[in-house]
Amino acid sequence: MKTLRFLCLASFGLGLAVAASASTTAPAARPNVLFIVIDDLRDWVGYLGRHPQAKTPHLDRLAARGVAFTRAYTASPSCNPSRAAVLTGLRPFTTGVYENDADWRTVVPEEQTLPSAFRRAGYHVCGAGKVYHTAYPRRSEWDDYLEDEGKTPRPAQAAGAGTRIKFGAVDAEDGEMRDAKVVDYAIRQLGEARAQPLFLAVGIHKPHLPWFVPRKYFDLYPLEQIELPPHLDGDLADVPAEARRLALQFGDHEALVKAGLWKQAVQAYLASISFADAMVGRLIDALDRSPLRDNTIICLWSDHGWSLGEKEHWRKFALWESETRSPMIWVAPGVTRPGGVSGRTVDLMSVYPTLCDLAGIAVPAHVEGTSLRPLLADPTAPWDRPAVSTYLHQNHSIRTEDWRYTRYYDGTEELYHSSEDPNEWRNLAADPAHEATKRELARWLPTRNHADLTGNNRRKSVED
Repeated sequence: MKTLRFLCLASFGLGLAVAASASTTAPAARPNVLFIVIDDLRDWVGYLGRHPQAKTPHLDRLAARGVAFTRAYTASPSCNPSRAAVLTGLRPFTTGVYENDADWRTVVPEEQTLPSAFRRAGYHVCGAGKVYHTAYPRRSEWDDYLEDEGKTPRPAQAAGAGTRIKFGAVDAEDGEMRDAKVVDYAIRQLGEARAQPLFLAVGIHKPHLPWFVPRKYFDLYPLEQIELPPHLDGDLADVPAEARRLALQFGDHEALVKAGLWKQAVQAYLASISFADAMVGRLIDALDRSPLRDNTIICLWSDHGWSLGEKEHWRKFALWESETRSPMIWVAPGVTRPGGVSGRTVDLMSVYPTLCDLAGIAVPAHVEGTSLRPLLADPTAPWDRPAVSTYLHQNHSIRTEDWRYTRYYDGTEELYHSSEDPNEWRNLAADPAHEATKRELARWLPTRNHADLTGNNRRKSVED
């Protein structure tokens, strides 16, 4: 500083003074993070085009703002193992967390998680809603967390044909809903002045069951106009016994079809998606009004997909396209450009390392995923890694841009030429012409499979 004052006082010139001043400017502040996870949101969003009736204007405008991944897949098609994998950086076959009743906290220390990594780096880490699976929170990882979200209003009468798939229009305003209170909390955090950079996690519950949302969202989808998902009678005839067991274990499809409620259930799921979309819109609008707008990474993802009658199956808990594919959107200032679309196959294990990479935080050694930064900068960049999804002990599915290969614990298989058979109606696993393809895909199967933490490797899926 003495040298600088001397130069200025000696009148070496305004240009020299400006240059010297610029050289002492503090480095740019670390980016904030808005981390949005949506529960049970499959690929029925406008920008993915999987269901032409889905109305998601806010997700669509967010996708247009950065990079949208069209082939993003879960690490596991079940809430707890998926979220545990994303937030710890460890795959289910590494931890043994395969189901909703496996307590991940018993095998992953606090210092290894994503919130803890950002907290150590000096971030104010806060959240609301369903980020971790609700049954296994660890509040010690957070500087602040919303504890009272309220309750979701219920309809006067819910439909569901005796299944756990309950739905119905609620005569309530958005602000009365639990997700609205979660978003209210997030909006307050976005508007609060603080010296630290912000890591804000927002877990939106819908479209998780029950599909109870305000009536206006049902009104977006007149029942007489509802389109059912693509389905094929007898579609389970060529799949292994384990796949049929997973598909039929709850009896949802038979019950809903027999009761004549298939279209009503699809309507309710679409209504719940549009409600969740409205909550995302409120979040993005609040960010845009805040001082954080230009220095905030947005990472939006869903924990897995959801089936609505494809292969006679409802819910998640299976390793087909409907259950494993989900939306993922990134906006990273200085890295992404508006309108980016990547068709590379990626899985949610990339979330942890990508956020660290973008924020300038060293990726912890235990993290098993790969940063997506090259694809955020160039969505068409080369990418040689498939997506790997696991459900229950030793059941794994490998997804590339062209193929899906699934091998179950007993060695039985499914193989789908995804680019030619997007509905996965023709299992090619028994065709000798595809042996080389299976061998190539099988290279990505894990060679170690941790025992199920619950001690029960083969069982009925645990509802949540």
